[in-house]
Amino acid sequence: MANDYFQFKQFTIYQGRCAMKVGTDGVLLGSWADLTESKHILDIGTGTGLIALMAAQRNSQAQIDAIEIDEDACRQALENVQASPWQNRINIFHGRIQDFQPEHSYDTILCNPPFFEHSTPTPLHSRTIARHCETLTHEELLQHAKRLLTPTGKLCVILPVQETTHFIKLSQEKEWFINKLINIFPTPQKQRKRCMLELSCQKGEYSEEDLIIENKRHIYHESFQKLVKDFYLHL
Repeated sequence: MANDYFQFKQFTIYQGRCAMKVGTDGVLLGSWADLTESKHILDIGTGTGLIALMAAQRNSQAQIDAIEIDEDACRQALENVQASPWQNRINIFHGRIQDFQPEHSYDTILCNPPFFEHSTPTPLHSRTIARHCETLTHEELLQHAKRLLTPTGKLCVILPVQETTHFIKLSQEKEWFINKLINIFPTPQKQRKRCMLELSCQKGEYSEEDLIIENKRHIYHESFQKLVKDFYLHL
């Protein structure tokens, strides 16, 4: 059973009421996305508020909005934000991204999205919503990200490898460009398991890199340590 909280260097995530607990995927995306020029950041499907809080720690000037469809998770995210050093820069919204009408556009949108479009739902409905594309399809994510981004804005996501192939094809059909791709390997000996993507509506210089999480069980690889060192307690 997962702990009710996860302690980071500068903030704590309580997660007892959230279907999706703190995981490596969220930490990877929150650590990797380029936020350097971002004044307004949006986290879609914030869950515990993890990625929004990581964005606030990394960019001391940005205003961050985070939206979550699950009411219990939304309340938990709000509590986590209010207990953090950045409560004045993070706003939590309860609702669907399809209905979201903010007063400004965003420089960066972050999303650890519902992964699975063609797999068996989980018995726990809230977990199904968080993991499966019942309430937010990949096509809708691309549509509403384009609506909410500035003309030069970026969408950053993390996906399983199989879903990445479909997502890239769909994004290209919708006139998005892939600017960055990170292949994530659990260990040097295993096949890649996840991919992180940076997309925009303006074509940029493409780059692709590999990242390895562990050399072996509980021994983090140098590339992973370098990425998350500002967050994990013992790095």
